[in-house]
Amino acid sequence: QVQLVESGGGLVQAGGSLRLSCAASGRTFSNYAVGWFRQAPGKEREFLAAINRGGGSQYYADSVQGRFTISRDNAKNTVYLQMNSLKPETTAVYYCGADPPLHTLVVVTTDKRKDLEVWGQGTLVTVSS
Repeated sequence: QVQLVESGGGLVQAGGSLRLSCAASGRTFSNYAVGWFRQAPGKEREFLAAINRGGGSQYYADSVQGRFTISRDNAKNTVYLQMNSLKPETTAVYYCGADPPLHTLVVVTTDKRKDLEVWGQGTLVTVSS
């Protein structure tokens, strides 16, 4: 099974940028689609973006379309999330998750029957106003 470790979180001012990394180890990383999610205090986990196994297809939530970019480097077993124009209300713990089909990543936060094969432990992003 793949293991995931997020990094790159921290404190950033509103309007600023941050790049998160999701490093994988274990089984063949390129067999998995990967997604990014966030969970703010007292709120449900929210889907942000997902990328397919080869990196050629990306899918974004409307709330981040045009501001966030997901990418992957299978040679480095890493997926990235570039976040621009950050807003104070987006302070949250950011998680990456992986599952073989891309579709599962897109629906996992709305279809309670589904779960991902693996989740990372999360990294905290704090956006100050």
